[in-house]
Amino acid sequence: MPYRQYSPEEVAQRGEALYEQQIRARVESKHRGQFVVIDIETGDYEVDADDLMATKRALAKRPKAVLYGLRIGSPAAYRCRQRRQSLYRA
Repeated sequence: MPYRQYSPEEVAQRGEALYEQQIRARVESKHRGQFVVIDIETGDYEVDADDLMATKRALAKRPKAVLYGLRIGSPAAYRCRQRRQSLYRA
């Protein structure tokens, strides 16, 4: 989602800083593996197992919010996996 006043790098920097300074200690032990979506302008955040639900709740509070999301306790929000197909057909 493009924001006129922020580059993608600025959104990421502000989101990471807020997470490390204000949010991580509150959520990491109870919500590991879930998603946190952070409003980088207010510091408000939403946690959910479904990133879309957390995003919808954050936008319901502030429709023009600039949001940054990450998976709690993980270096990456998503994993890419290739489905394994059987070489043998029954």
